[in-house]
Amino acid sequence: MRLVIAECSVDYIGRLKAHLPRAVRLLMVKADGSVLIHSDGGSYKPLNWMSPPARLHVEAGAEEEDPEVLETWTVQAAKSDDRLIIRVHAKHHDSDHALGTDPGLIKDGVEADLQRLLAEQIDVLGPGYSLVRREYPTAIGPVDLLARDGAGHTVAVELKRRGDIDGVEQLTRYLELLNRDPLLAPVRGIFAAQQIKPQARVLAVDRGIDCVTLDYDAMRGVDDSAGRLF
Repeated sequence: MRLVIAECSVDYIGRLKAHLPRAVRLLMVKADGSVLIHSDGGSYKPLNWMSPPARLHVEAGAEEEDPEVLETWTVQAAKSDDRLIIRVHAKHHDSDHALGTDPGLIKDGVEADLQRLLAEQIDVLGPGYSLVRREYPTAIGPVDLLARDGAGHTVAVELKRRGDIDGVEQLTRYLELLNRDPLLAPVRGIFAAQQIKPQARVLAVDRGIDCVTLDYDAMRGVDDSAGRLF
């Protein structure tokens, strides 16, 4: 991984256009080809990024429009016309680090159990559902479950104990990558959790993602129906 702290401006050109004015930011270039731009806030989410596969070209020297530019980074997506253009005005740090092979995320007990139980009881999502694979790999991490619905369409399922906006954003990124695969597309998403926050539900519905609330005790077979009033 290459880490660069630089004063830069950023333009994304493609299906949408976005501009980040000149400021000091962290540029991350990962071994898988992805490039991410981070600020000093906003938790883990980058301000902008290019997902792999992508090609990075660095051109040194000033531009006619801006003589203060030291380098221009052009990150070209391999499967579309999308481009990320980073104009570096000053560098404060530049280092490379070999991170090695990552063992992957180890989920906590309840979340891991939810994944296992839902894989075994995939019909909780609806009649005719079948499991394709648990931990289906993508370039940015594994999707919890990949399934097919009763009509044979591909469905990506993201599981959380408590579903919030970050989980919806995570599933959105997975769907963007999965829908680039012609063997899987079209892929729709299901956001499943024991509890789903109202804001997360609104965002999911707005993005065409279904929400499913899971009853953990019932799935484990320890639901005490005799103790219920209803």
